[in-house]
Amino acid sequence: MKYRSDIIKPILKELHTHANPRNVAGMARFGINPKDTLGVSIPVLRQMAKRIGKNHAVALALWRTGIHEARLLAAFIDDYAQVDKRQMEDWVNDFDSWDVCDQVCSNLFDKTPFAFSTAKCWSRRKKEFVRRAGFTLMATLAVHAKDAKNKDFVGFFPFIKKGAFDERNYVRKAVNWALRQIGKRNRVLREKSIILARQIYRMDTSASRWIAADALRELAVKKFKN
Repeated sequence: MKYRSDIIKPILKELHTHANPRNVAGMARFGINPKDTLGVSIPVLRQMAKRIGKNHAVALALWRTGIHEARLLAAFIDDYAQVDKRQMEDWVNDFDSWDVCDQVCSNLFDKTPFAFSTAKCWSRRKKEFVRRAGFTLMATLAVHAKDAKNKDFVGFFPFIKKGAFDERNYVRKAVNWALRQIGKRNRVLREKSIILARQIYRMDTSASRWIAADALRELAVKKFKN
């Protein structure tokens, strides 16, 4: 898809005017990949996205730059209705930082009609940030997919249980996130998630014990109005 370079160039120029090396150093301390990172804050990127508006072609072009903040901005301005499976596969394989993974999944990918099936698919992949993306989708769908049924989220349980064996930090945190968010969706899913968490705890690995114990701490005290 073609894009107008006269639109892209001013956007990149503006991003560079907001570059902050001190922010990059701080981001690195929180596990964000400093490579090709400018240190532009999320609020600034949100303001830029609001001015630019939804633009699929520009989003694709921004992503291709490889610049950390350009990719975040791409997620904010892309039109989910024009996102196809090929784009999702291309982008997920470019993920090299947890924040890009989470922002793309929660602002764009979870709105696509492929989100539920893709979450299951990616959760089985070996690549760390691809697998994280699968569980991040599960977590954000639990928040954003208002019309989804309980059975849609129960369908994630076998994948969450299998993912709980993964000792990698960015994966286990996403597995935990998915379990907690599904459990917080409503009373029925809370009860089912608590049962799943107890099963995961009995798997008796360091990752599974942490995932389950942390989820149970939150879900056991969660209150619902109905």
